[in-house]
Amino acid sequence: MTIDDKVGLMYQPIAHVGDLDASAAFVPLTNRQLLSRRISHFNILWTTSTRQVAEWNNAIQSTLREHPLGIPATISSDPRHAFSNNPGAALMAGPFSQWPEPLGMAAIGSEDLVRRWAEVIRQEYVAVGIRAALHPQIDLATDPRWARMSATFGEDAATTSRLGIAYVLGLQGGSEVGRESVSVMAKHFPGGGAQKDGEDPHFSYGRQQVYPGGNFDLHLEPFRAVIDAGVSQIMPYYGMPVGTPYEEVAFGFNRQVITGLLREQLGFDGIVCTDWGILTERPWGVEHLSVEERIIKALDAGVDQFGGETSTDVLIRLVSSGRVAESRIDTSARRLLREKFRLGLFDDPFVDVEAAILAVGTEYAKEEGRKAQGAAQVLLKNSDSAAHLPLERGLHVYAEGVDGDVLAEWATVVATPDAADVIIVRLTAPWESRGEPGTLETFFHAGSLEFPENQLTHLRELAASAPLIVDIYLDRPAIIAPVTAIASAVIANFGSADSVLLSTLFGDVAPEGTLPFDIPSSMESVRESRPDTPFDTANPTFRFGFGLEYDTGRIVTVALPDANNE
Repeated sequence: MTIDDKVGLMYQPIAHVGDLDASAAFVPLTNRQLLSRRISHFNILWTTSTRQVAEWNNAIQSTLREHPLGIPATISSDPRHAFSNNPGAALMAGPFSQWPEPLGMAAIGSEDLVRRWAEVIRQEYVAVGIRAALHPQIDLATDPRWARMSATFGEDAATTSRLGIAYVLGLQGGSEVGRESVSVMAKHFPGGGAQKDGEDPHFSYGRQQVYPGGNFDLHLEPFRAVIDAGVSQIMPYYGMPVGTPYEEVAFGFNRQVITGLLREQLGFDGIVCTDWGILTERPWGVEHLSVEERIIKALDAGVDQFGGETSTDVLIRLVSSGRVAESRIDTSARRLLREKFRLGLFDDPFVDVEAAILAVGTEYAKEEGRKAQGAAQVLLKNSDSAAHLPLERGLHVYAEGVDGDVLAEWATVVATPDAADVIIVRLTAPWESRGEPGTLETFFHAGSLEFPENQLTHLRELAASAPLIVDIYLDRPAIIAPVTAIASAVIANFGSADSVLLSTLFGDVAPEGTLPFDIPSSMESVRESRPDTPFDTANPTFRFGFGLEYDTGRIVTVALPDANNE
């Protein structure tokens, strides 16, 4: 192998699923330009159809086979089986089966269900040629403000560890990667939830991770668990530790964390891939270094691959000049090639397009996803009124945020609140709009968790006309006490279609979920809590594990772990 071939393995940029000579939003280089750099790992964003991504995979693989070495492509993806739509974190399901967010799986709490879910994802990914998963996200959601928590398994380390293991085993098909596997990249080592002020390190104002509660090791627990279970790859986060024994540089540049902690103490010998863009966009703690110096520092830290980067020419020059030893490149190239061989990509990297169309988004998978969406819902309030759940069919219903054609299957849809027997409103947990239109920042739901007063006033006006049912999509734990004071019934979801919600409200299915985190009572309590410490907001409105049942109306709870009660 030439140095160009070896270095090309060490980059995993975002690629456009489409014409080889076209670029797209968040994808500055064309596929052909990336291929010319000997790159053979590609992270894909949105796709329009199963056919598109399967045919694109085959076109990429065919082009790579024109080179004498014929190194096949490894195609990767962020999560794409739920309801999120963020190019920096997770993608809308599109042609794939749609399930609740991982928070919803934590609300159900079943390892068997998580493994079946992961097996469906594996089957759909493999069918179209996606052979590496940039998930699960096994960070602990210990700051309620954090914009990334919807893709976690919640606030509890034990829950996250056991569900994380089930997910890894389902995606990989066992503890070892093989020909039918999706290689799993768990993230974000050593735990990304302890964010100062709950901000996200995609942005410079969120680059600090802090541990005022002394819980650095607690955030490590899920990673210890998946490493023992055989996870194949690990992604360190953008954040930089502050006030710890570790160097205050982003984890992707941190030798104490990657080599000392991950490799030597935890014994991990798989692939370490940086988070996306640490060399050029998010070099936290090493902003003063040149790109060349950042590459050297990251390699010295122990990373094998640069996510979201394309600077192969820079690394080649560093090797040619003697500033980076070729033997260091060989170490990472071996790991990366080994994974391609284990996945069977050297034998056959192509997919059957027509078979993929039949395998992705089957009615069975979609129905399983809908069942999980329903089970994950958490009933938080159910007052005795005309809005007591479950409802009787045929009621006159005024609704906001609900498709009227879907609602008409269960009720008589009316045009005004005054004509209604009950009112149904779907809400999303609040966030502060940030960033310029079209920028990545606009996709992150961050900042205050309080519903604006004008929205609460509107709910009060509705409730004055008829009993009010409110459903809230909790991608973060909103301050919902004012809503529960207004509404007769409140239900939380972690990603559910209108048809699933209405099936629940009218009693065809029952909500089975319990909260995967505490619901804080105020923003003051959030600001006063410690970002690294679970269950740390004072006097929460609802506790972790809270949920009501339909049949008896009793409270079903999961006890707080003793280790986290202070």
